[in-house]
Amino acid sequence: MAAGSDRALVSRRSNAAWLTVSAQRIAAYLAKKEPVGGCAGWPRYEVDQDTWVAIGGELGHDEVELFGLWADAERIYLALRGGLDPCIVSVSLRPTGFPSLGRSHYPAIHFERAIHDLYGYAPVGALDRRPWLDHGAWGVTAPLAAAYSAEKRDPADYDFLPVHGEGLHQIPVGPVHAGIIEPGHFRFTANGETIVRLEARLGYVHKGIDGLLADVDLERATRIVARISGDSTVAYSFAFARAIETALAVDTPPRAQTLRGVMAELERIANHFGDVGAICNDASFPLIHAHCGIFRERVLAVSDSAFGHRLMMDRVVPGGVAEDILPGGGARILSLLDEIAPAFTEIVRLYDDTPSLQDRTCGTGKIPPDLVPLWAPGGFVGRASGRCFDARRDFAYPPYAGAAFDVPVLQEGDVNARVWIRIREVEQSIGLLRTWLAALPDGEVQVPIRPSSGDREGVAVGEAFRGDVMIWVRLVQGRVVRCHARDPSWLQWPLLEAAMEGTIVADFPLCNKSFNCSYSGHDL
Repeated sequence: MAAGSDRALVSRRSNAAWLTVSAQRIAAYLAKKEPVGGCAGWPRYEVDQDTWVAIGGELGHDEVELFGLWADAERIYLALRGGLDPCIVSVSLRPTGFPSLGRSHYPAIHFERAIHDLYGYAPVGALDRRPWLDHGAWGVTAPLAAAYSAEKRDPADYDFLPVHGEGLHQIPVGPVHAGIIEPGHFRFTANGETIVRLEARLGYVHKGIDGLLADVDLERATRIVARISGDSTVAYSFAFARAIETALAVDTPPRAQTLRGVMAELERIANHFGDVGAICNDASFPLIHAHCGIFRERVLAVSDSAFGHRLMMDRVVPGGVAEDILPGGGARILSLLDEIAPAFTEIVRLYDDTPSLQDRTCGTGKIPPDLVPLWAPGGFVGRASGRCFDARRDFAYPPYAGAAFDVPVLQEGDVNARVWIRIREVEQSIGLLRTWLAALPDGEVQVPIRPSSGDREGVAVGEAFRGDVMIWVRLVQGRVVRCHARDPSWLQWPLLEAAMEGTIVADFPLCNKSFNCSYSGHDL
């Protein structure tokens, strides 16, 4: 399906009836408003404070989900998904005294704290005014807006939420950890070994992504987006390219669309192999870790031989792909899949037949079911807890439109369920790769991107291995004046905190790995 067909599909869904009571109320709030001109992908409406509050009050009810909350130098933006229909609508508000959405919808709180740190916009009535990304080391406040000078403060000066009760003690973990994982601080309050509360403090790998993506040429923006979270470089590049193409009405060649899908599924398989092995390693079963490490390495190696880079970084670009698949690359991928698929099946059997593993993973780190519709987590975190959402299917962008694959969903919400979602997704990805590579379209792999006049906005959502990645971009004369990337981890980290309550401290590494949230993608 061409990109033009992709846009038509989005348009039909955006105009479809909203199917829940809360969604219908939001539609009524917006019925008399005209969408802002130049916005492609999904409509954006400029609203007043009363409408902003009214729409915010519907979040978390009747399947109305928060999809993103961000800002620029002129506005606050909210993206939401309403009802059973897979459409996203965004609304924007002038920032002066904007009402806090976190008062009625807790998932908005971290987003609002980040907006305040970066732009200085103070949400009125906010429940939590602590800094989030700003650890006091910048020397300025609101660096993307007024940028007032500020004295640096002690990064350790942070007020963790209080916990009251007899016999409680605190255990600080991080931000520096063993191995090569990224930094994040976890503050445990425990009674003996039982965790009463876990509170995460993030932002240690803040790189200034929003600032780096302000007023830059398209080529530089493409490279920056590819480096937001290295294990999802294809997924981010894919979503960014589609946002640009949507804004500029660019149709990508069929061969490029299929090659993008091939790279995205190779990235998914490699990461799922790594995660399954690492989870088993944290459950004291290093044999599976060793085998899965070999599987992951072989996928990275064949990616290098087919696309010239182990992570396939900078291969997906606006207009298509940077280079065609290398000669013989498709055959090498298919040959590897033929070797790995039966070997992985044996590893899965070993996982399922090992009581000591099942004892550690089954029932551990369960997400409370009532939090799933509230936070609407994506990826294996959500699908292991009953949320049946996958951007590849539900937004049906090329090459997934018309592709035959299942979206596995489980209800248990524990470590074991998150492992099995990964296992089933590997199986589905292998099937997609075999189908696409057996019938790879001929033709060119890239079309030129020509600047359009005026102010244009584009939005795209893609399915990374962790879940849905959202990219919003504004272009003026083909130049990126603002771009925002929302990682799925924003809506997953808080659920890790909730899943740890009532477990033991020794289960944290296992649960943390089963979530495998991105520090880098979250910290911007």
